[in-house]
Amino acid sequence: MGQDVLPSAQLVPAVQAVPLPHHVTSFQLNGRELTACHFDPLDRRVFWYPIRGTRDISLTRMGHPHDPQGHSHHNGVWISHNDVNGISFWADRGPKTGRIVNAEVSREGYTDADASATMQMVNHWIADADGAVQLIEIRRTEIMPLEGAASWFMIIDLHYTAPKGMTSSFGPTPFGLIGVRMAKSIGVIDGGGRILNSAGQVNEAEVFRKPAAWCDYSGRITNGEGGFSGITLLNHPGNPQNPTPFHVRDDGWMCACLNLEGSIEVSAEKPLRLRYALWVHDGLATSEMCNAAWQRFADLPPADFNPSKK
Repeated sequence: MGQDVLPSAQLVPAVQAVPLPHHVTSFQLNGRELTACHFDPLDRRVFWYPIRGTRDISLTRMGHPHDPQGHSHHNGVWISHNDVNGISFWADRGPKTGRIVNAEVSREGYTDADASATMQMVNHWIADADGAVQLIEIRRTEIMPLEGAASWFMIIDLHYTAPKGMTSSFGPTPFGLIGVRMAKSIGVIDGGGRILNSAGQVNEAEVFRKPAAWCDYSGRITNGEGGFSGITLLNHPGNPQNPTPFHVRDDGWMCACLNLEGSIEVSAEKPLRLRYALWVHDGLATSEMCNAAWQRFADLPPADFNPSKK
């Protein structure tokens, strides 16, 4: 049959957000998964896992390699906070905890294109004790290849309000808002990896809770020649308390602190807009490379999503 049998057929987008069974959306580049968003309502939070570069090995993991029970809340890449109205959405267990539950995937929630693919969703932060909603979150994920799978952005836009007539408070804490649990082989302790921040500081002793524009965690992911990869966590300059302290450990995790000091209040009349990104890269990234990635992220126009569409 001739190639013009379907003259109106469209070309397949290079980057797609593909809905899968059991509350999973797979972000794919030319049919190969780079990451997936998991939003099962039975989970305690929405998260992304795996995170892949050019190799079919995840740069992130689920849980702490030496304390899987105590750190069961370390879910690949995740959004949560340890103190919202005195409730911990960070921990999986404790006297006052809550869950981040997907309420809907927006009608305009999926886009596919050659340049990037997006997913937009609405999540409710709900107290375990009485089921009361504490926060309403609109979350937009964009996967943007820069050099194919060898270098790509995961851009996360967040919009927070409180239920009508209510004011909610993010209390000061080092735990939240975005966390990344690295693969065991990338960790400084377990794999001999390396932490580097925008101030040129290296590893936990220098980087822990220090303000920075970005923090990179790189290490070995395979034993082959050039088997190194990493993730740079990028804080947008428009976020509160920028440059923000990064809570980073040699045991393989990093977090960009939303508010290590001071509370942040939100309401329907006073929403909070946040923007983060992960730069996923092959190889051991230099300061110059990470600075260039951060600048590229900072120069991108704000995400075009309408918070009124909930």
